[in-house]
Amino acid sequence: MNGRTFRNAGVLVAAAALLAVGCGQGAQDTGAVVSTEQDAIHRNKGPKVTVQQSGTTSSLIAVSALNSKVVWASGRFGTFAVTSNGGRTWRSGVVPGAETLQFRDVEAVSERVAYLLSVPTSPPDPFIASRIYKTTDGGRTWKLQFEAAADQFHDCFAFWDPWSGVDFADSVNGRFPAVRTFDGHSWHDYGDHLPTPLPGESGFASGGTCIATQGNRRAWITTGTPPAEAGGAWTTRVFFSTDRGHTWGVTTAPLSPSGPDAVGGGFSIAFRDARHGILAGGDLGVAEGVVVPNFARSKDGGRTWTLTTPAPIPGAIFTAAYAGHGKGHDGRGRDDDDDFGEHGHGDGPSIRVVATAPTATAWSPDEGQTWNVIPGLAGLWGVDFGDQQTGWLVGTGGQIVRIDF
Repeated sequence: MNGRTFRNAGVLVAAAALLAVGCGQGAQDTGAVVSTEQDAIHRNKGPKVTVQQSGTTSSLIAVSALNSKVVWASGRFGTFAVTSNGGRTWRSGVVPGAETLQFRDVEAVSERVAYLLSVPTSPPDPFIASRIYKTTDGGRTWKLQFEAAADQFHDCFAFWDPWSGVDFADSVNGRFPAVRTFDGHSWHDYGDHLPTPLPGESGFASGGTCIATQGNRRAWITTGTPPAEAGGAWTTRVFFSTDRGHTWGVTTAPLSPSGPDAVGGGFSIAFRDARHGILAGGDLGVAEGVVVPNFARSKDGGRTWTLTTPAPIPGAIFTAAYAGHGKGHDGRGRDDDDDFGEHGHGDGPSIRVVATAPTATAWSPDEGQTWNVIPGLAGLWGVDFGDQQTGWLVGTGGQIVRIDF
């Protein structure tokens, strides 16, 4: 796979994964089925899941939970959805002029304010470049804030506060043309501050979590790079910044799919404080049902990573999230230097993790050391939590599933 082809891997890889499970953009999407085993799981302090009505049949890809009440989701055909009552009711809509776009990331700021990030369209649709939109009236109107150059593929973004955020884009001509904002209105290229890319290095737009922020200054990005020679291993890297993206360090991580059909690396990254983080990914090229090393932890702010027990999710994890934010989406997150130790704060619910992909969904009570499948959930792409007990998963066919610990 050459560099130009891989710049579109966010779409191509995701499309391949969907086709593999029979739920491509034009296919009939399969709804979630909640197993009767859920009651037993919940009694054993596992999660309880509840299917909610999104008001759309368009596939949803990303979700951002501000708290236990306000949640935004986004997906195909220019679709967004929002709730202000914990999902008892959802209001969905389509951004005017964006009907052919896939919104691969969403950031909730309040019940009225949110940002959307789209990936470029591809044939047979008319080409439209990556875009960033913002609403300040609950989705009734949207303002186009940024439109990328035609050769750019923007994968994901994350925010420190309602006005300050950073995005990531696949490499083009030896640099990453990523953008950031510090006023919530204008977006400016900061690619010269990022490390020099490896040939073909890119992110995965699988659920909007290839970039993460924490506190007021810290940020992390995870990538994948195809092997230089056939039969080699993909390279997973993590970039880290402690000054809002002005300077970046870089390290490799041990999620390295190998083999002639390998396609993968780091898909999703999250931190619960300045030091402790998780990295999820895998390999979309493995045989059906095969589980590969797909989950790693860091205890030093992302500088080094150690594999944990693989989550029981075949192929690649699309999105992983802590049950409890490392920072508040409303800008009132903990300072960067906060450190709650090995077991998080209080009784440790912040080290609960949920990981999902179209193939399966699983949860861990101990930051990836042990895992449990959540039965009956399929076709899900994104997961996020509003607090340490309550989160949401989204996926094909407009699925929205609430999860409660």
